Amino acid sequence: MFLYALTLQRSGAITCTAYGNFSAPKQHEIVISHGKTLELIRPDQNGKIQSICQMECFGLIRSMASFRLPGSNKDYLVLGADSGRISVLEFSKERNQFERVHLETYGKSGCRRIVPGQFLASDPKGRAVMISAIEKQKLVYVFNRDASSKLTISSPLEAHKASTIHFSIVGVDVGFDNPIFAALEMDYSDADADETGQSAEEFNKVLTFYELDLGLNHVVRKASEPIDAASNMLIPVPGDTDGPSGVLVCAENKIAYKKPDHEDVVALIPRRQGMPLDQPLLITGYSHLKQKDGFFFLLQSEIGDLYRLTLTYNDEEVSEINITYFDTVPVAQSITILKTGFLFVASEFGNHALYQFLSIKGSDESDMMPVEVEIEGETIEIPHFAPRPLKNLLLVDEMESLSPILDMRVLDLAGEETPQIYALCGKGPRSTLRTLRHGLAVAEMAVSELPSNPLAVWTVKGSSKDAADKYIVVTFANATIVLSIGDTVEEVTDSGFLATNKTLSVSLLGDDSLLQVHPNGLRTVRSDKRISQFTPPNKGVINLVAVNQQQVVVALADHTMIYFELDAVGQLQEKAKPEIGGGQIAALDISPLGAGRSRGRFLAVGASVDGSWFVRILSLDPGSFMHIVSRQALPAKPESLCLIEISIGAAQSDGGTPTLFLFAGLENGVLMRITVDPITGQLAPEFRTRFLGTKPVKLFKVLVQEQPAVLALSSRSWLAYNFQGRYQITPLSYETLEYASGFASDQCPEGFVCVAANTLRILTVERLGEVFNQHSMKLSFTPRKSALLKDSGCFVVLETDHNSDMEKAKEARCDVAEDEEEENENKLPHSIYGEQRAGEAKWASRVRVIDPNERETKQIIELDPNEAALSVCVATFYDRKGHTFLCFGTAVGHKVGSRTGSGFLHTYSVVGSQLTFVHKTPIDGVPRALCSFQGRLLVGVGSALRLYEMGKRKLLRKCENRNIPNLVVTISTMGDRIYVGDVAESISFLKYNRILNELVIFADDTHPRWMTAACPVDYDTVAGADKFGNIFLTRLPDNVSDEISEEPGAVGMFEGNDLQGAHYKAEEIVQYHVGETVCSLQKATLSPGGSDAIIYGTMYGGIGALQPFVSREDVDFFLHLEMHLRGAAGAREHKPAGEGYDHPSICGRDQLSFRSYYFPVKDVVDGDLCETFNYLSPSRQKQIAEDLDRTPGEVAKKLEDMRNRLL
Repeated sequence: MFLYALTLQRSGAITCTAYGNFSAPKQHEIVISHGKTLELIRPDQNGKIQSICQMECFGLIRSMASFRLPGSNKDYLVLGADSGRISVLEFSKERNQFERVHLETYGKSGCRRIVPGQFLASDPKGRAVMISAIEKQKLVYVFNRDASSKLTISSPLEAHKASTIHFSIVGVDVGFDNPIFAALEMDYSDADADETGQSAEEFNKVLTFYELDLGLNHVVRKASEPIDAASNMLIPVPGDTDGPSGVLVCAENKIAYKKPDHEDVVALIPRRQGMPLDQPLLITGYSHLKQKDGFFFLLQSEIGDLYRLTLTYNDEEVSEINITYFDTVPVAQSITILKTGFLFVASEFGNHALYQFLSIKGSDESDMMPVEVEIEGETIEIPHFAPRPLKNLLLVDEMESLSPILDMRVLDLAGEETPQIYALCGKGPRSTLRTLRHGLAVAEMAVSELPSNPLAVWTVKGSSKDAADKYIVVTFANATIVLSIGDTVEEVTDSGFLATNKTLSVSLLGDDSLLQVHPNGLRTVRSDKRISQFTPPNKGVINLVAVNQQQVVVALADHTMIYFELDAVGQLQEKAKPEIGGGQIAALDISPLGAGRSRGRFLAVGASVDGSWFVRILSLDPGSFMHIVSRQALPAKPESLCLIEISIGAAQSDGGTPTLFLFAGLENGVLMRITVDPITGQLAPEFRTRFLGTKPVKLFKVLVQEQPAVLALSSRSWLAYNFQGRYQITPLSYETLEYASGFASDQCPEGFVCVAANTLRILTVERLGEVFNQHSMKLSFTPRKSALLKDSGCFVVLETDHNSDMEKAKEARCDVAEDEEEENENKLPHSIYGEQRAGEAKWASRVRVIDPNERETKQIIELDPNEAALSVCVATFYDRKGHTFLCFGTAVGHKVGSRTGSGFLHTYSVVGSQLTFVHKTPIDGVPRALCSFQGRLLVGVGSALRLYEMGKRKLLRKCENRNIPNLVVTISTMGDRIYVGDVAESISFLKYNRILNELVIFADDTHPRWMTAACPVDYDTVAGADKFGNIFLTRLPDNVSDEISEEPGAVGMFEGNDLQGAHYKAEEIVQYHVGETVCSLQKATLSPGGSDAIIYGTMYGGIGALQPFVSREDVDFFLHLEMHLRGAAGAREHKPAGEGYDHPSICGRDQLSFRSYYFPVKDVVDGDLCETFNYLSPSRQKQIAEDLDRTPGEVAKKLEDMRNRLL
């Protein structure tokens, strides 16, 4: 079995960020790491987050920092990864991706204690970087320029210190003096030597300053001083002409300013009112902003409060630290202040947020309330504050993130034929149930009813220089109305258009005159309102029209055509009546003018010949006027044609080269895309097809991100566009549309005006590039597991939070409707402000019944305090036929990490979407997994697997197997087979012996696996995932099923062998490293008629699939493609052949080694690597394609077909 692994939705979690001007000067951008992918984002002028590029790294990014060489106006990016190499990147605007400038090896690959990469700090003047390991090793690299102004990097300079653990490193701002780096360290050499352990309890941390001597080219320890043992982070203070230099040391409850030869200055961190004094408070994130009149820091505590910190200083002498409460936002992995007035908050869990500053002054000192506390006989004033709604920040946009996906199901509960993905995401009060649909999210800007069903709609500008449209023209069966676009949309009668007839086309010509085409002729409205008309000869009736700024072609009912060109005085002159010889003309289009051209070069005509349908390309050049230069047979009648230039690679505005495509929308619902030679007009021999829906496909030219795109309407609407250098065709998650046109106004710069039944709608597409759009429903606690009530289509969700008090949670959350919460301005959102910590082994749980289609709660069952709901399933019992029950397991007073304890099995009867309590069964362990099995209930309790039957007062234990190695974490069944996942020992295969009433293990895996999820693929095969990010498939040998198919009378054949474990051993047939912990696995289909695949969801919020190949030919092709892309031809640098690096990872990690992180990759093709083919330069694409005996177009078509099989 060979599988094709493909990421469907990239991870949303952010592990680290870097701020700078990467793509161009004064472009304020943020590079964010999603673990194994890199993304560049930029807030636009409207405060919307725009994704500029996304890149697979095929490695784990541990740290990153930006730096700028002196005198430069763009930033470089330095990565610390698991590759054992330091990678310096520069953004290429032409290729719209990061390219490696330098790659230097310093250690072994992998995330190791003593191999640098965990911490990274750059000199504020861009002269050097320090990269550090968790323990011992620190290296400094010096940057410079060569004679050609290219970046150079030195050999590493060592700053190692044995028996030292590092907690934080920063670059100290000392102007252009020798660069200095500060490190927060702990020396454990005494603790190692002390057998009593007393030294380990009395450890101290030190703040060490390292100086890079640029003259002598080595690193020395300049100063070292002891600091608070609870210190956790360093913050560099601006220096030179901007500030006093030095560092801020963050510790529990306080912040200290430190600098060599300077007295310490300490300030206490303000605390929330009501926060226990014995609860420590740490600063976990920071950002700073330098202004002409000074600078300030924005700090975030571990509970989400933001503080504004300033220093009072005079001539580099700091006298006071001022800290005031600023606002409260969700707890973040990092926060970044942009000079454009925005604050980006990379949330620890859930959606990330972009805020706009309303003020940077923070709270007044009058808002701070000092509280006197006596500590060790000394009275200390600790500042306190009362949290409040946002005052200095305004939320302007969110960046959706599914992190973490704790449970996931692929089902079609909405009856849409295309399955939806239901994911339980988030943590604590920020938890959600997300419904994901394949397609782009669409926002309705306006909906207006019309007196009858319109046939078509167009928008037209008043002048080619205008940014916004002037008119919306709507046509009916025998009339046309014109609407003027302004602050409001109003009907006008002085536009010059003919209102008493049906309209076929409206457009703006090159001389700013408006052209209306109706069945009886052409009507031109000049800019001075003069009107000229053309009537076809012999009372001909116009059926079709194609137009650009200079040319018009009309097709008449008698299957003839008339061709016009705009002359120098703005008159449409008839130039020809081309004959194509043959039958009915079904569709027309003219190619766009192109840069510097006065006419389009080609005319596409879809017509019938002897009962067959063809599309012909006619030349419009004077030398070969109206000659047929190419033709292509069509499988069905063309409904519409579209000749359009779309950039593949960088956008045309960034230097990309546009490609001329012919799109053909067919009557059978199929869209064809053919590449057209822009010089000769020849159609490429290979073409792409995609089934869009059951209705004929209508095509419309629109703009997406100021680039040409195609909107295709069938029973479902699709958008074909270029995003981050890659052609994409994605459905819109919206109802059926019948006609559309591009729309631009001051309020909506890019959108569509569409017709749906008797309504006119203005729509805009949100979050381009996303595969799935999301709808979310808020939950109260962290969701753990879910079960489906099939009869009602509702979900049962277990919500459980540790360190939470159930009674306080009820008071704080109250399940108030969202609109009521918004009305109450004084109510602080619990999802942001959190709650008081209850302590160890304190739990809050509830069971919620949810209708996912209506996104409403049907029922909530509150559990007793300190009872944690951990597992759930829907079960049927053989002695209660016709009844369905919900069973869920709970633990009482459970300590995190403990495998012992006690709990209950709750049983509820299910009627529709309502649950009714039946009984509660005490058990002597923690029930971590439940599964229905042949009219009974399987329960994993500790290391035992038990089988229960329904009783009148409680569930009755019938048998159990205590031979599971450690701890049962997953149970699944198929037929009479039981598949049990152990926390550390992979999968065990069991069979229930009815004669002896025993659960017998007859096979297990040979590899130890720390299981997180599992699902049966077929009777003999199970897919599993472990906590280290591996997905594997294990299968029983062919002879095992035959040997155990008969019900044995004795269990001798199942007894363990001499090597311990089960009698039979399963064989590993597939192995693949994802790079993120997989929390959910399911065998499912994502589209009607699509192939079955294993769908997985990860802790970082990523969604991917492994689908089987259908032919050996495909396997050989993709294995060879993967092999070529691993080599120098697949490198991501724009360098001459032979000078590229030997792997495609920008962080220096070998792709094959990464996919074989813990076990060698086996029988899986890396689809993410294969799709990097589309980002290579044309010369490298051609080189690889020739080695595969293919053309680059054929390789791209293969890649597209594999993705289309899934979605």
